[in-house]
Amino acid sequence: TKQINFVLLNVSVSEGSNVVFCARGEAAGKALEAEVNAQGHSGKCHFVVCDLTKEEDIKAMVAKTVELYGRIDCLINNAGQHPDHKDLEDWTLTEFMTLFQMNVSSYFLTAKYAMPHLRKVQGCVINDSSLVAQIGQVGAVPYVTTKGAITAMTRAMAVDEAKHEVRVNTISPGNVWTPMWEGIAIRSGCPGPFIESGRDAQLLGRFGTIEEAGYLCLYLAAEGTFLTGADIPLSGGAELNYGRKNRRRASSGVYD
Repeated sequence: TKQINFVLLNVSVSEGSNVVFCARGEAAGKALEAEVNAQGHSGKCHFVVCDLTKEEDIKAMVAKTVELYGRIDCLINNAGQHPDHKDLEDWTLTEFMTLFQMNVSSYFLTAKYAMPHLRKVQGCVINDSSLVAQIGQVGAVPYVTTKGAITAMTRAMAVDEAKHEVRVNTISPGNVWTPMWEGIAIRSGCPGPFIESGRDAQLLGRFGTIEEAGYLCLYLAAEGTFLTGADIPLSGGAELNYGRKNRRRASSGVYD
C-alpha cells in the first residue's frame, strides 16, 4: 500500500540509498516516487511498473535498476498477500497456488535475476517472512506455508551464496500495524476484539510499526555484515511465554 511503501522508502532514502521499487499501478507508483523525492533526502527513489507474478516483468525491473544505477547492493523482497482466515477444507488448490506464486515464486525470481549483480559487490538479500512460519496461525494454512517456504529458501540461498560473499537473511514480523492488518480486522466482523487480541499478543503490549521494520532492514543491509542465513523475529516477544491455546475449549465456548 501507499502508506507502507512511503514509510519504507523514506527510511531508505533518508540514509542516502538510491532505491528502485515496483508495483502494478503506474499512476500511483509515479505519484509516490514524486512524493518521496520531494522530501529532499540525499538518496532518491525510482518507480518501475512490474507485476511480480510475471517473470519477464521481474527481469525487466532488474535490468532497469542496473541501467539506472550501474549496480545492485541489496534486494529486499517484501511483496505478499494475506488472505482472510478460513478452514482448510474451504481453500481451493487454485487459491493455494496463486498465493504461493505471489508470496514465494516472486522472491525466487527476483533473487535469481538480481544475484549476478549482487555477487559483483558482495551484496545482500533480505526476505520478508513472518513469525507465523515459526508458530503457525489459525485459519491460514496456505499463508503460513508460503512464509515457511520463504524462511527455508533463505537458508538454502545463504548456503549457496556464501562463497560469493552475498549475505541472505530473513526478517519475520509478528503483529506489525499495517493497512492489510487493519483490513483483515475489519472483515472479521468484530474489529475491536480482533485488534485488541493482536495487540495483546506481544510482551511489549503494542503492535510493531512499519518504521521499525524498515530500520531492521537498514541494519541488515548496512551493519549486519556477519549475519547470513539468520531469521530475525520482529515480534515484540509474541513467541515467548505461555498463553491460552486450548482450541478445543475455545470452540466449546469456554473462552474465545
